[in-house]
Amino acid sequence: MNLFDVYSNEEIEIIKGRGIYIYDKYNQKYLDFYGGHAVISIGHSHPRYVNNLKKQIKKISFYSNSIKIPEQEKLASLLLDISGYYDYKVFLCNSGAEANENALKIASFHNNKKKIIAFKKSFHGRTSGAISITDNNKIITKFNLQHKVKFIDYKNLDFLEEELKKQDICAVISEGIQGIGGIIDPGMFVFNKIDFLCRKYNTIFIVDEIQSGYGRTGLFFAHQNSGIKPDIITIAKGMGNGFPIGGVIISPKFKPFNGMLGTTFGGNYLACSSGISVLEIIKKECLISNAKKMGEIFINSLKEIDEIKEIRGKGLMLGVNFNLNLNFQVKKLINFLLKKEKIFVGSSLDKNIIRLLPPLTIKEKHIKNFIIRLKKALYFLKNDK
Repeated sequence: MNLFDVYSNEEIEIIKGRGIYIYDKYNQKYLDFYGGHAVISIGHSHPRYVNNLKKQIKKISFYSNSIKIPEQEKLASLLLDISGYYDYKVFLCNSGAEANENALKIASFHNNKKKIIAFKKSFHGRTSGAISITDNNKIITKFNLQHKVKFIDYKNLDFLEEELKKQDICAVISEGIQGIGGIIDPGMFVFNKIDFLCRKYNTIFIVDEIQSGYGRTGLFFAHQNSGIKPDIITIAKGMGNGFPIGGVIISPKFKPFNGMLGTTFGGNYLACSSGISVLEIIKKECLISNAKKMGEIFINSLKEIDEIKEIRGKGLMLGVNFNLNLNFQVKKLINFLLKKEKIFVGSSLDKNIIRLLPPLTIKEKHIKNFIIRLKKALYFLKNDK
């Protein structure tokens, strides 16, 4: 094998996708309730998306940021309009990790501080700064530990205030809803308290909406349920429907200067075309309201299953917590759903949680189909001797 073997992957070769479905090399059809880590926002191979990328690549696919690229301005304008952040600015990059790196850099330029507060069970990326604010010692090296980071619990905001009082904190960062941590929603009270404390002690508040943004929770951003406006928001996964693109949404309190940030590939023609297409489709097909509606139907359907202990999250970012007294591991359920019922779902660091992150184009019939297959899988596994 020529690839550097760092992934634990299934022996399945996916060759095409259409809407909510993906197909392997044997033309076996799978329900995609994972969307490749919440990346597929508008469904696989959406015709408008595909046609727009075809048109763009026939004209030009890349040139550097040394020239004006009008598509960048169009994407930024659409993004700020649909998200409601009209007076903010946008910096375009290539990934979620890169977005978080730039967010931290902007904050540090602004107040000349370097210490960051993040939250337990967080995941913010795998580059040096992003991984230092990720709560997973298994993937952090000694090199990453040079950054000054303190992890706190959402339930201990008194400790957060004690730290902020010291006046040496550059920024506080939280996911809108924690994804890999197990679909943990900090909630309205927590976000309002963090926002209040950051303003009180003049500290930058960054919200990572890389997985929880782009309409997935029934609002454009998960944090908007709390009515707050953080200083910086980072985005990526659902932004390009599979094309690598990330971004930082930046408050007018931050002033740019020439050379402050930079990227070779960020904001290229194809990336912008993908981003523009996604936003236009989300708006035209009312996918944010669809995510909210389908999420409610999904949650109510899941509540009817006895083996489910808890349902976390909002909209189409759901975590399902199974009863601990089942005679099988949730990992076995995930594998059974994939191999026998032909459904992709996601795992999390919490071994009792499966993550459900289907495309925002999902319909009620897909949810009903999923529920039928999930019940079949649970029945088989419970009775398997």
